Amino acid sequence: MTHALTVDAGPGIRDLRAADHLLHALAAELDLPDGAFGCTHLVRDDRPRVVLSFAFPSEPLLGLARERLTAGGHAVSPGLPDAVGRAVLYPGVAALTGTVTVAEALARSAIDRVTVLGGGDPAPKARLVTREHVRPLWQDGRLVLSAMPAVGGTLVPFEVPDPTPCCADH
Repeated sequence: MTHALTVDAGPGIRDLRAADHLLHALAAELDLPDGAFGCTHLVRDDRPRVVLSFAFPSEPLLGLARERLTAGGHAVSPGLPDAVGRAVLYPGVAALTGTVTVAEALARSAIDRVTVLGGGDPAPKARLVTREHVRPLWQDGRLVLSAMPAVGGTLVPFEVPDPTPCCADH
C-alpha cells in the first residue's frame, strides 16, 4: 500500500503490548476507515524500539492522518519502516473472534494465508481458536498468520495474547 506513514513514539515503546495499546489509541483518534492497516515494526538500531505504521486506501486520508498525528506531537515520517510489519488492525480483524475455520478467517479478513509451524498449510476446515488476538505478519507482500497446533485438534495463533515476560518469576 503506497499511502502509508510511520509513527515513532520514541524509546518509550519497547514492547509489543505497549505498541498495540498506543496503536489502538491512535487508531481511535484517527477514526480509521475500512481498508486501513495499523502495524507494529521492530527497530533494531542504536535505540531498539517498536514503531507503528498506518496504511490508508487513499491519499486524502493519509494527509489527514499525518496532520492529526503531527498536531498530537507524534514524530511522523512518510512510508513504511520495513516490509515485514505485524498487523494489529486490518480489514476483517473484528470478525476474528472465538473459533473460526481457516477458510472463514481467510474469507472474513485481509489475511492471505495461514501456515502451521512445522506443518505447512492447514485444511480449510481446520478450526482456529483466535483468543481475540490474531496478529499476522507481512511476508513478501502477503499477510500471513502463523498458527500452531492446540488441544482437541484445533489451531491457535502463534503469538499469545498475554505473554509471560522474561524472568517474571525472579
